[in-house]
Amino acid sequence: MPLPTPNLYPAFNIVRLSHVELAVTDLAKSRAFYVDTLGLQVTDETADTIYLRAMEERGHHCIVLKQSDRAEARDLGFKVFSEDDLDRAEHFFKAKELPVEWVERPYQSRTLRTRDPHGIPLEFYSRMDRLAPIHQKYALYKGVKPLRIDHFNCFSPDVDQSVAFYNELGFRVTEFTEDAETGRLWAAWTHRKGGVHDIAFTNGLGPRLHHVAFWVPTPLNIIDLLDLMATTGYVGNIERGPGRHGISNAFFLYIRDPDGHRIEIYCSDYQTVDPDLEPIKWDLKDPQRQTLWGAPAPRSWFEEGSTFAGTEPRPSALAASPIIAP
Repeated sequence: MPLPTPNLYPAFNIVRLSHVELAVTDLAKSRAFYVDTLGLQVTDETADTIYLRAMEERGHHCIVLKQSDRAEARDLGFKVFSEDDLDRAEHFFKAKELPVEWVERPYQSRTLRTRDPHGIPLEFYSRMDRLAPIHQKYALYKGVKPLRIDHFNCFSPDVDQSVAFYNELGFRVTEFTEDAETGRLWAAWTHRKGGVHDIAFTNGLGPRLHHVAFWVPTPLNIIDLLDLMATTGYVGNIERGPGRHGISNAFFLYIRDPDGHRIEIYCSDYQTVDPDLEPIKWDLKDPQRQTLWGAPAPRSWFEEGSTFAGTEPRPSALAASPIIAP
C-alpha cells in the first residue's frame, strides 16, 4: 500500500513524545536498574512511584515507574504546543469515536487521555513543571549517561492502519520496511520532533510496547554500560547489540529491565526537519535493514513486548517474516 501524503497541517499540533509510565513488580529493583545502572535522575519518589528524567531534559519526568502486581506499559505521553491544541485534540478524538477523558497527572497541566484505534493508551498535555538545568552538572553523570528520551516503538497488528492514523496527527514517515510480496508495510518510523522517529510501528501481535529509547552522547557510552551490566549482575539483561542499524543509521543496544520491559540505548541517527524529506524504503529480507553489519536480531526481539494496560493484543494481519537469528 502506498504511504499517505504527509499531513503538514494536522488538526492539532503535537511537539514531541514526552514520557511513559511503566508498571513494575518490584520498585526497589527497578530503581536500582534505572537510576544506579542506567543513570536516570530521580525528580520525585514516593512509596509506590518514582519519577525520572534524563540529563538534558527540563521537564519534570520522562519515565514514571509505578509499583504494581502486574508488569505492563501504561500511557504514552506527548506534549502539544498549546492549551488550545488540547481542546482541538479532544474534538479530533471524539469525532473518531475514540474514548476521551480529562485526567489529573502530577506535575502536568490538564491532561487529555485517549487511545488510538488499536488501543494504545495516549495522553496529551501542553505544560509540565520545569526543573533547573543539570546538563552541565557532570558529577551527576553515571551509567550510560542518558541525555533524553528519544522514541517509542510499538508492535502493531496492522502497520498500514497505524501509519495512516498517526499521519492524520501530523507524524511523518522517515523510513519504512515493505513486504515485497504484498506491498504492505511491515514497519515504519514516524516523527514530529525532527529526528528519525518519535514513534515507530513493527508488525506483530499488538498493540504492545516494543521498547522505549534513550539518546546517549556516543557509542562509547554504550560500551561503558555493557561493561557495567556485565559486572553488576545484569549480563542476562543484555538482549541485542551493540550494533548499527541500517534503518536510522543509529548505534544501538537493547536491554531488558527487571520486569522484561525493553529499553533501547541509542545515538548517531540523523535530522529530518525538512517537510519534503523523502522516506527511505527497505526490503524486509535485506539483512542490512536490521543491522548495517548484517547480524540478524534474535527471535525475542520480534516476539516479546510489554502489554498495554486495558488492551488485549490481537494477531497481526501480515504473515510476512523477517530474517531471524538462529
